[in-house]
Amino acid sequence: MKIYNTLTRKKEDFVPIQPKHAGIYICGPTVYNFIHIGNARPYVVFDVLRRYLTHQGYTVNYVQNFTDIDDRIIAQANEQDVDFLQISNRYITEFFTDTDGLNIARATHYPRVTEEIPGIIALVQHLITRGYAYEVAGTVYFCAPKADNYGKLSKKNIEDLEAGARVEINADKQNPSDFVLWKAAKEGEPSWPSPWGDGRPGWHIECSVMARKYIGKTVDIHAGGVDLIFPHHENEIAQSEAEMEGPFVNYWMHNGMLLLDNKKMSKSEGNFFLVREVAEKYSYEVARFYLLSGHYRMPLNFSEELIQAAANGVERIRNCKTNLTDALQNPQGTQTLDATPFRADFLAALADDLNTANAITALFDLVKFANINISTASAQSLQALLDEMHFMAEILGLNLSATENKGDTAEIEALIEQRNASKAAKNWAAADEIRDALANMGVIIKDTREGTKWHYAQN
Repeated sequence: MKIYNTLTRKKEDFVPIQPKHAGIYICGPTVYNFIHIGNARPYVVFDVLRRYLTHQGYTVNYVQNFTDIDDRIIAQANEQDVDFLQISNRYITEFFTDTDGLNIARATHYPRVTEEIPGIIALVQHLITRGYAYEVAGTVYFCAPKADNYGKLSKKNIEDLEAGARVEINADKQNPSDFVLWKAAKEGEPSWPSPWGDGRPGWHIECSVMARKYIGKTVDIHAGGVDLIFPHHENEIAQSEAEMEGPFVNYWMHNGMLLLDNKKMSKSEGNFFLVREVAEKYSYEVARFYLLSGHYRMPLNFSEELIQAAANGVERIRNCKTNLTDALQNPQGTQTLDATPFRADFLAALADDLNTANAITALFDLVKFANINISTASAQSLQALLDEMHFMAEILGLNLSATENKGDTAEIEALIEQRNASKAAKNWAAADEIRDALANMGVIIKDTREGTKWHYAQN
């Protein structure tokens, strides 16, 4: 597999530290709200990376953290007069509701910042001992100019960073580009005891500690949104490599932003759609398919038209699956077909820097081929086509058995039973009325020897 490494700005062959083992760390959410569709993009994209590597025979140690202590969490807790963990625990639960709906496989580990305080304190102390950090009035700062090649991930020059940082002068810092490792406690805020007094971790130190604890000194792949390159990931590198010999991460992968009106989707800007809002109108399946429809490194525009196109695409795939399944009940053809080229194209796309857009194209090519040949294919060929479709869907994380949120399945099944009863009573007018009612719901029915089959119409 070739991966575009943000550190080197080029595609590189993926060579893991241990053969057929991959340690992947992905920056998780700060849990103070529901996730929006832009937040979900890295979780969906890198879930496919994990699925692909697993198919290739890798044992994947997949780690995603939760930042469960933060200014925004504390602010909500104070507003509601509750413990801050009530806020973070609530939104961790809501996070899993959405990610389970998106069919994102559970991580190997989900470390939480509040459970990793001893390790964070130990690393901060080590950085002080080594001369990379200093304490002022209970707050500990990392001395950025002392880091080896600071700015190498973001390609930012430290002199330019220093000049920019002088806009907001902090008299406690030795250098404008220095950043916080440990924050001194403020009155009324949660805190933990430390050698420098009560306080809590800075943002960047958290991921360095959790990545090392759950993966090792060097991480195979560290992933996240492009907005995290600076300062978060740059600072992770600086503090981690100041404390160790060798690289902190071998491959950095960053997904592009989700755009709404050509602006980054952001809670702070108020221009966002929650994942569950999209799921309620369409489905989690459609949301996932939409997020995979473009190459992960490219920005992705959000619009009703694109979401609807994703819904149409999902329905097209499901209809083909239904048709293949029905044809297998009573195969009419004898033609032998070769479905293997579609798998080869699909896997080649994912091996080329996780190109899910081209992988989806290979899936649609298979669907088109199946639709054209379904009436003449042999039973063995029909099964092979169906198997290939399920194989591709599994790696993309698509559930071909799920139904869209377009109607109540129980209601549809009840109407079909009423229609069957009307037909049995030879009340053809009533049966036709029910068929029309189902059609208005977007449901197509087909009478077969095995009973009435139904599926949603392709828009």
